[in-house]
Amino acid sequence: MRLLLVNHYAGSPAHGMEFRPYYLAREWVRQGHEVTIVAASYSHVRAVQPEVAGEPREEIIDGIRYRWLPTPHYAGNGVGRLRNILSFLRQLRADAWRLTRELRPDAVIASSTYPMDIWVARKLAKLAKAKLVYEVHDLWPLSLIELSGMSPRHPFALLCGKAEADAYRDADVVVSMLPCVHEHMASRGLDLRRLHVVPNGFAPEEWQGLASTTSAPLGATLAAHLDAERAAGRVVVGYAGSMGLPNALDVLLDAAARLRGQPLSFVLVGSGHEAMRLMERARAEGLSHVRFFAPIPKAQIPTLLARFDIAYIGWQRTPIYRFGIAPNKLIDYLMAGRAVLHSVQAGNDPVAEAGAGLTVPPEDAAAVAQGLLQLAALSPAERAAMGERGRAFAMAHHAYPVLAARFIEALS
Repeated sequence: MRLLLVNHYAGSPAHGMEFRPYYLAREWVRQGHEVTIVAASYSHVRAVQPEVAGEPREEIIDGIRYRWLPTPHYAGNGVGRLRNILSFLRQLRADAWRLTRELRPDAVIASSTYPMDIWVARKLAKLAKAKLVYEVHDLWPLSLIELSGMSPRHPFALLCGKAEADAYRDADVVVSMLPCVHEHMASRGLDLRRLHVVPNGFAPEEWQGLASTTSAPLGATLAAHLDAERAAGRVVVGYAGSMGLPNALDVLLDAAARLRGQPLSFVLVGSGHEAMRLMERARAEGLSHVRFFAPIPKAQIPTLLARFDIAYIGWQRTPIYRFGIAPNKLIDYLMAGRAVLHSVQAGNDPVAEAGAGLTVPPEDAAAVAQGLLQLAALSPAERAAMGERGRAFAMAHHAYPVLAARFIEALS
């Protein structure tokens, strides 16, 4: 098949997040399909922006054709980001006739997190006489309303709501990364026979060198700290990822404060809006058994996670998670074979499904502390058995070769 994937924020190994478009497209290319990704030249989630000098630019990355449309920089979620979105959609619409005649896609996939790209994708699909696919990352505008406090009457929420309804009405196929969306989407007009769930995933080859001590070694300071904690007989509780309010790291610090004097060491690796405040809080409260480290390259993540005894992932208590969760971080934890302490209340729970650790209520420091003590009291062999169950679950349900094939099946 010839696939045209529209994802405003698409990245690559050279550019950083968002990775899902790249990994799916790479598998499709390996399966013999032709794939073009159209993305904006500027995205707040990318580590490196493509070099685009005012005109669209194309490049081939691992057999995938990328077309970068020049869009303005922005900061935050204000007018600048809206201007960036509108610039991208306007250029893509203006290029629709030429793009469809040149690529002749069999399917056009709208996959930009925000739903307004469905309008341009619909035009592209109509010109190409192709299938129209709408891929759901988050339920906009509901996520904006329930997580960010946006008024349902806000003009942007109304715009997103109109786009969402149009997508459910017009798309031939709807692919959702979230597993428990059926009732919501049906209430918004979707015929559920067109819905397919394809969750987040991982690339198996990135974990092949996990057992090798020479594969993507950690920086000296981080490695030395982990060695020292292990030598002192402490159980290492680790977190790797973004440090923002949704990650519930204050709850982890609350639990750490309760566990002073226990043979536990807390290691947090990453960055984000809350990182500096969290570090200052740990210092002010004298949490000497909690250490923060800067983000590390993606290639080092398997090496880092292999050094954790327990991996922590937490969530806020919010109704939006009733539709399910699909975090990349948790998949990494499972693939690393770690016992996981999962603090969540959601429509699904991969940790419980896999038998890969313990699940406790969200925003409950006492429950997190007790859960960590339970996992720490297990033998290394018992924690390893949990980790192996998690790895098997991830391989069966979240490997990108599996997910890419499921996506193509949905198009059939």
